[in-house]
Amino acid sequence: MTATEVIWHDIECGGYREDLPLWRALAGEHGDPILEVGAGTGRVSLDLARLGHEVVALDRDEDLLAELAARAAGMTLETVLADARTFALGRQFALCLVPMQAIQLFGGVEERAAFLRCARAHLSPEGVLAIALTDVVETYEITDGGPAPLPDTCELDGVVYASRPIAVRRQREGLVIERLREIIAADGAHHVRENRIVLDRVGAAELEHEGRAVGLRALARAQIPATPDYVGSEVVMLGG
Repeated sequence: MTATEVIWHDIECGGYREDLPLWRALAGEHGDPILEVGAGTGRVSLDLARLGHEVVALDRDEDLLAELAARAAGMTLETVLADARTFALGRQFALCLVPMQAIQLFGGVEERAAFLRCARAHLSPEGVLAIALTDVVETYEITDGGPAPLPDTCELDGVVYASRPIAVRRQREGLVIERLREIIAADGAHHVRENRIVLDRVGAAELEHEGRAVGLRALARAQIPATPDYVGSEVVMLGG
Protein backbone atom coordinates (compact mmCIF):
# COMPACT_ATOMS: atom_id res chain seq x y z
CA MET A 1 0.00 0.00 0.00
CA THR A 2 1.35 3.43 -0.95
CA ALA A 3 2.24 5.59 2.07
CA THR A 4 0.07 8.70 2.39
CA GLU A 5 3.08 11.05 2.40
CA VAL A 6 4.18 9.57 -0.92
CA ILE A 7 0.78 10.38 -2.38
CA TRP A 8 0.85 13.97 -1.12
CA HIS A 9 4.41 14.45 -2.36
CA ASP A 10 3.48 13.23 -5.83
CA ILE A 11 0.34 15.39 -5.95
CA GLU A 12 2.05 18.58 -4.82
CA CYS A 13 5.50 18.20 -6.40
CA GLY A 14 5.49 15.39 -8.93
CA GLY A 15 3.92 17.29 -11.82
CA TYR A 16 6.56 20.03 -11.94
CA ARG A 17 8.73 19.68 -15.06
CA GLU A 18 9.86 23.20 -15.93
CA ASP A 19 13.27 22.72 -14.28
CA LEU A 20 14.14 19.40 -15.94
CA PRO A 21 15.78 20.92 -19.06
CA LEU A 22 18.27 22.77 -16.85
CA TRP A 23 19.19 19.72 -14.76
CA ARG A 24 19.59 17.67 -17.96
CA ALA A 25 21.85 20.31 -19.47
CA LEU A 26 24.01 20.53 -16.33
CA ALA A 27 24.28 16.74 -16.17
CA GLY A 28 25.37 16.65 -19.79
CA GLU A 29 27.94 19.38 -19.20
CA HIS A 30 29.47 18.18 -15.93
CA GLY A 31 28.97 14.43 -16.10
CA ASP A 32 28.65 11.77 -13.44
CA PRO A 33 28.21 10.88 -10.69
CA ILE A 34 25.34 13.17 -9.73
CA LEU A 35 23.97 13.76 -6.23
CA GLU A 36 20.42 15.04 -5.79
CA VAL A 37 19.62 16.44 -2.34
CA GLY A 38 15.97 16.36 -1.29
CA ALA A 39 15.14 13.80 -3.95
CA GLY A 40 11.68 12.88 -2.67
CA THR A 41 10.05 10.24 -4.87
CA GLY A 42 12.54 10.86 -7.65
CA ARG A 43 11.09 13.48 -9.96
CA VAL A 44 14.57 14.68 -10.97
CA SER A 45 16.73 11.66 -10.12
CA LEU A 46 14.61 9.25 -12.15
CA ASP A 47 14.58 11.62 -15.11
CA LEU A 48 18.39 11.78 -15.13
CA ALA A 49 18.79 8.04 -14.53
CA ARG A 50 16.55 7.32 -17.52
CA LEU A 51 18.99 9.33 -19.62
CA GLY A 52 21.79 7.02 -18.50
CA HIS A 53 23.34 9.12 -15.74
CA GLU A 54 24.72 7.64 -12.53
CA VAL A 55 22.64 9.21 -9.77
CA VAL A 56 22.62 9.13 -5.98
CA ALA A 57 19.31 10.33 -4.50
CA LEU A 58 19.44 11.63 -0.92
CA ASP A 59 16.45 12.35 1.31
CA ARG A 60 15.61 12.04 4.99
CA ASP A 61 12.09 10.63 4.45
CA GLU A 62 12.19 6.83 4.49
CA ASP A 63 8.81 6.38 2.79
CA LEU A 64 9.66 8.70 -0.10
CA LEU A 65 13.00 6.98 -0.67
CA ALA A 66 11.43 3.53 -0.56
CA GLU A 67 9.03 4.57 -3.31
CA LEU A 68 11.89 6.08 -5.31
CA ALA A 69 13.90 2.87 -5.02
CA ALA A 70 10.94 0.84 -6.26
CA ARG A 71 10.47 3.14 -9.24
CA ALA A 72 14.20 2.99 -10.04
CA ALA A 73 14.38 -0.78 -10.41
CA GLY A 74 16.90 -1.63 -13.14
CA MET A 75 18.40 1.88 -13.30
CA THR A 76 21.82 3.11 -12.18
CA LEU A 77 20.39 4.93 -9.19
CA GLU A 78 21.27 4.63 -5.51
CA THR A 79 19.15 5.96 -2.65
CA VAL A 80 20.63 7.32 0.60
CA LEU A 81 18.60 7.99 3.73
CA ALA A 82 20.34 10.94 5.40
CA ASP A 83 19.92 14.51 6.58
CA ALA A 84 21.22 17.08 4.10
CA ARG A 85 23.00 18.94 6.90
CA THR A 86 25.03 15.98 8.21
CA PHE A 87 25.51 13.44 5.41
CA ALA A 88 28.87 11.74 4.87
CA LEU A 89 29.01 9.45 1.84
CA GLY A 90 32.77 8.98 1.48
CA ARG A 91 32.78 9.88 -2.22
CA GLN A 92 32.75 12.89 -4.51
CA PHE A 93 30.38 14.07 -7.22
CA ALA A 94 30.74 16.01 -10.44
CA LEU A 95 27.35 17.64 -9.88
CA CYS A 96 25.14 18.20 -6.85
CA LEU A 97 21.56 19.38 -7.39
CA VAL A 98 19.14 20.93 -4.90
CA PRO A 99 15.92 21.47 -6.88
CA MET A 100 12.57 23.08 -6.13
CA GLN A 101 13.56 25.40 -3.25
CA ALA A 102 14.55 22.51 -0.97
CA ILE A 103 17.39 24.70 0.37
CA GLN A 104 14.72 27.01 1.83
CA LEU A 105 13.34 24.21 3.99
CA PHE A 106 16.57 23.66 5.94
CA GLY A 107 15.68 26.05 8.75
CA GLY A 108 17.99 29.06 8.62
CA VAL A 109 21.54 30.31 8.15
CA GLU A 110 23.33 27.79 10.38
CA GLU A 111 21.52 24.85 8.85
CA ARG A 112 22.32 26.04 5.32
CA ALA A 113 25.97 26.46 6.31
CA ALA A 114 26.05 22.89 7.59
CA PHE A 115 24.66 21.66 4.28
CA LEU A 116 27.08 23.78 2.25
CA ARG A 117 30.03 22.33 4.16
CA CYS A 118 28.74 18.80 3.48
CA ALA A 119 28.22 19.60 -0.18
CA ARG A 120 31.69 21.11 -0.57
CA ALA A 121 33.26 17.98 0.97
CA HIS A 122 31.43 15.85 -1.60
CA LEU A 123 32.26 17.88 -4.73
CA SER A 124 35.05 16.79 -7.03
CA PRO A 125 37.73 19.45 -7.71
CA GLU A 126 35.80 20.76 -10.73
CA GLY A 127 32.40 19.85 -9.32
CA VAL A 128 29.38 22.17 -9.34
CA LEU A 129 26.58 22.67 -6.81
CA ALA A 130 23.32 23.99 -8.30
CA ILE A 131 20.62 25.27 -5.91
CA ALA A 132 17.15 26.51 -6.89
CA LEU A 133 15.48 29.17 -4.76
CA THR A 134 12.71 31.73 -5.05
CA ASP A 135 11.55 34.86 -3.30
CA VAL A 136 9.14 36.09 -5.96
CA VAL A 137 5.78 34.71 -4.87
CA GLU A 138 2.49 36.58 -4.96
CA THR A 139 0.86 36.46 -1.56
CA TYR A 140 -2.84 35.70 -1.18
CA GLU A 141 -5.41 34.27 1.21
CA ILE A 142 -8.60 32.47 0.24
CA THR A 143 -11.59 33.86 2.13
CA ASP A 144 -15.11 32.50 2.33
CA GLY A 145 -16.88 33.13 -0.95
CA GLY A 146 -13.72 34.24 -2.74
CA PRO A 147 -12.15 32.56 -5.78
CA ALA A 148 -9.91 29.61 -4.98
CA PRO A 149 -7.25 27.86 -7.04
CA LEU A 150 -8.20 24.44 -8.34
CA PRO A 151 -6.87 21.62 -6.17
CA ASP A 152 -4.23 19.15 -7.26
CA THR A 153 -5.92 15.75 -7.18
CA CYS A 154 -5.48 12.04 -7.75
CA GLU A 155 -7.55 8.89 -7.27
CA LEU A 156 -6.03 5.70 -5.92
CA ASP A 157 -7.91 2.49 -5.11
CA GLY A 158 -11.19 4.36 -5.02
CA VAL A 159 -9.91 7.06 -2.67
CA VAL A 160 -9.71 10.67 -3.89
CA TYR A 161 -6.90 12.90 -2.63
CA ALA A 162 -7.04 16.67 -3.15
CA SER A 163 -4.54 19.34 -2.13
CA ARG A 164 -5.83 22.90 -2.36
CA PRO A 165 -3.66 26.02 -1.89
CA ILE A 166 -5.41 28.41 0.49
CA ALA A 167 -2.77 31.01 1.42
CA VAL A 168 0.72 32.32 0.80
CA ARG A 169 1.92 34.79 3.43
CA ARG A 170 5.14 36.65 4.12
CA GLN A 171 5.85 36.40 7.83
CA ARG A 172 8.84 36.91 10.07
CA GLU A 173 9.90 33.27 9.85
CA GLY A 174 9.74 33.27 6.05
CA LEU A 175 7.33 32.58 3.24
CA VAL A 176 4.42 30.53 4.63
CA ILE A 177 2.49 28.30 2.21
CA GLU A 178 -0.74 26.75 3.43
CA ARG A 179 -2.79 23.98 1.81
CA LEU A 180 -5.88 21.98 2.70
CA ARG A 181 -5.34 18.27 2.21
CA GLU A 182 -8.62 16.40 1.70
CA ILE A 183 -9.24 12.65 1.51
CA ILE A 184 -12.58 11.30 0.29
CA ALA A 185 -12.85 7.58 0.93
CA ALA A 186 -14.79 5.14 -1.24
CA ASP A 187 -17.59 5.09 1.37
CA GLY A 188 -17.88 8.89 1.25
CA ALA A 189 -16.01 9.60 4.49
CA HIS A 190 -14.33 12.99 4.24
CA HIS A 191 -11.15 13.95 6.08
CA VAL A 192 -9.54 17.41 5.95
CA ARG A 193 -6.39 18.75 7.53
CA GLU A 194 -4.22 21.78 7.00
CA ASN A 195 -0.64 21.52 5.81
CA ARG A 196 1.80 24.37 6.37
CA ILE A 197 5.36 24.78 5.17
CA VAL A 198 7.78 27.67 5.69
CA LEU A 199 10.38 28.65 3.12
CA ASP A 200 13.37 30.50 4.60
CA ARG A 201 13.98 33.95 3.17
CA VAL A 202 17.28 33.85 1.31
CA GLY A 203 18.32 35.56 -1.91
CA ALA A 204 20.86 34.48 -4.49
CA ALA A 205 23.51 36.99 -3.37
CA GLU A 206 23.09 35.94 0.26
CA LEU A 207 23.42 32.27 -0.63
CA GLU A 208 26.54 32.97 -2.68
CA HIS A 209 28.01 34.80 0.31
CA GLU A 210 27.24 31.80 2.53
CA GLY A 211 28.89 29.54 -0.03
CA ARG A 212 32.06 31.62 -0.10
CA ALA A 213 32.20 31.43 3.70
CA VAL A 214 32.69 27.65 3.46
CA GLY A 215 35.14 27.76 0.58
CA LEU A 216 32.85 27.60 -2.45
CA ARG A 217 33.07 30.05 -5.33
CA ALA A 218 30.14 31.72 -7.05
CA LEU A 219 29.60 30.88 -10.72
CA ALA A 220 27.16 32.33 -13.25
CA ARG A 221 23.56 31.90 -12.13
CA ALA A 222 20.83 30.19 -14.15
CA GLN A 223 17.11 30.86 -14.39
CA ILE A 224 14.04 28.63 -14.46
CA PRO A 225 11.14 30.62 -15.95
CA ALA A 226 7.77 31.01 -14.32
CA THR A 227 4.64 29.48 -15.84
CA PRO A 228 0.94 30.14 -15.18
CA ASP A 229 1.01 27.32 -12.61
CA TYR A 230 4.49 27.62 -11.06
CA VAL A 231 6.76 30.39 -9.82
CA GLY A 232 10.14 30.84 -11.45
CA SER A 233 13.42 30.03 -9.71
CA GLU A 234 16.88 31.50 -9.62
CA VAL A 235 19.56 28.83 -9.58
CA VAL A 236 22.72 29.64 -7.64
CA MET A 237 25.76 27.85 -9.03
CA LEU A 238 28.72 27.23 -6.73
CA GLY A 239 32.05 25.60 -7.57
CA GLY A 240 34.26 23.50 -5.36
